[in-house]
Amino acid sequence: MSNIDELKSTGLKATLPRLKILEIFQKGELRHMTAEDVFRVLLMERSDIGLATVYRVLTQFEQAGILSRSHFESGKAVYELNEGRHHDHFVCTSCGKVEEFFDAEIEKRQSIVAKAKGWTIQDHAMSLYGLCADCGGKQAKA
Repeated sequence: MSNIDELKSTGLKATLPRLKILEIFQKGELRHMTAEDVFRVLLMERSDIGLATVYRVLTQFEQAGILSRSHFESGKAVYELNEGRHHDHFVCTSCGKVEEFFDAEIEKRQSIVAKAKGWTIQDHAMSLYGLCADCGGKQAKA
């Protein structure tokens, strides 16, 4: 499915800002980006899409189910493509890097704990905070 078809299938018109921002998430190096990250990429590409438009498009994409939004300790909204697969996150408290992971044993254990407490899990988000390999290595050398 082309990006134009993908946008139309969610009820959104295929405008240039929407197509550019969708392409940034699909082809960019970073999977998790703030509005400011997206805006920086657009500036590097010499695009004339403003920050207010970036915020508006990200909100529209979230409402349409194209993007998922998370709030980590930085307090800023972080967006990623919604690919329909559950995963959890590691978040570096030094550089802000976000890395995805999935562990079937953790998922299973959460269900066991919920059942023992009489809860039914409908959804969850788990974020683990610490130092990424790069930052942990720098700290060990210091």
